[in-house]
Amino acid sequence: MKTLENFPYEHVLVLGLAKSGTAAARVLLNSGINVIVNDYHAKEDAEIVKELHAKGANVIVGSHPISILDEVELVVKNPGIPYSNPILIEAENRNIPIITEIELAANLATESEIIGITGSNGKTTTTTLVAEMLNKSNQPVKLAGNIGIVATEVAESLETNDTLLLELSSFQLMGVHSFRPHIAVLLNLFEAHIDYHGTVQNYEQAKMNIFRNQAASDYLIFNLDDEKVTRAVKQAKAKLIPFSVRQKHIKGAWVNNGYIYFHEEPIIAQEDIVLVGEHNLQNILAAISVAILSGATIAGIKKVLTEFIGVKHRLQYVATIHGRLFYNDSKATNMLATEKALQAFQRPTILLAGGLDRGDTYEDLIPSLKHVKAMVLFGETKEKLKRTAEQANIKHIEVVENVGEATEVAYKLSDEGDVILLSPACASWDQYKTFEERGDMFIHAVHILA
Repeated sequence: MKTLENFPYEHVLVLGLAKSGTAAARVLLNSGINVIVNDYHAKEDAEIVKELHAKGANVIVGSHPISILDEVELVVKNPGIPYSNPILIEAENRNIPIITEIELAANLATESEIIGITGSNGKTTTTTLVAEMLNKSNQPVKLAGNIGIVATEVAESLETNDTLLLELSSFQLMGVHSFRPHIAVLLNLFEAHIDYHGTVQNYEQAKMNIFRNQAASDYLIFNLDDEKVTRAVKQAKAKLIPFSVRQKHIKGAWVNNGYIYFHEEPIIAQEDIVLVGEHNLQNILAAISVAILSGATIAGIKKVLTEFIGVKHRLQYVATIHGRLFYNDSKATNMLATEKALQAFQRPTILLAGGLDRGDTYEDLIPSLKHVKAMVLFGETKEKLKRTAEQANIKHIEVVENVGEATEVAYKLSDEGDVILLSPACASWDQYKTFEERGDMFIHAVHILA
């Protein structure tokens, strides 16, 4: 098990347990660092609290006493904790550095190539594609980060020649200081998480941390079709590798006459790719670029692209029943994601949508509804979405109680050749604990129909 090397801090506060905080505390303790752990919600008799106490940590639960900062030189925060937390505000006032555990993972992975992938949309699909392409090419790779696998835990067990592949959120990247991936990917930049970052500029600056420490010997793969991205990467020192679905660029990945190229080498015909949608085509171009730079074979890349049906809950193909194609896009928790999902299909589509009401109106969806023949709506926003559907002159509009009922109604409204698409345009928390739970209900309902 690897430990931190040349770590410049002896006294560290870990703020927030959960998965990443727990992993950070363990690796710090295993490396001989003095650790204070502070978690507001944890209970004194929780097993993890007992474990960390036994390992030598000072664990403080139930409050956030400012005095704990008197004893520390560094704060490692859980990515989800906002910077408005009083401990973090005071730490900034005292010039105490604040990082996320991604910094610790990078310290543990000094002998491994690191790949970092970020963007407002498409991170998980792109990261998963890269992992599959490297695996199919017999290149050793370990996947971690925002994809649900704690980076520090994976980095501790890296073996010689392993590549550390990280999906990175803006929350994680806002807390990095020296993190430097050999290959970085910036997929796109849309307005997101302003409640956390405060401004669009802060959000974009956090995303740009993925390449801020790169050198001329590193690579930055970026979306040439995204104006914000192309402006942002002008600050980069790394070698720029563009990808585009709209223009030829022989220094990167591009599309021409139904074929995908990297540099000037043809890789695969678009018609042979299983994954649908222009946004996924962008993800594919980015993934091909990363994979080739990391040693993947063309055969391995082609095998993945002819078999990969999508990440669960992200425009995931579920089944075909009597000629109806069912797709689960429960991860579409905003209008932009639903617009992209709808743009993936030219067939008649029945859209299942609705969820938590955050005060949005849905008129912006109307231009994307041109192939939608029916909408089946649920959740807090069902009446708002019904008004939008009426404005769009959707022929069939049904209001139901939940996703399971929506699936049954959609099937009854459908004809052979139709797409039945769950893409809610809303968060799930009005009815479901997570978007995964919502998507699983849809999958279950599809299987019952089958």
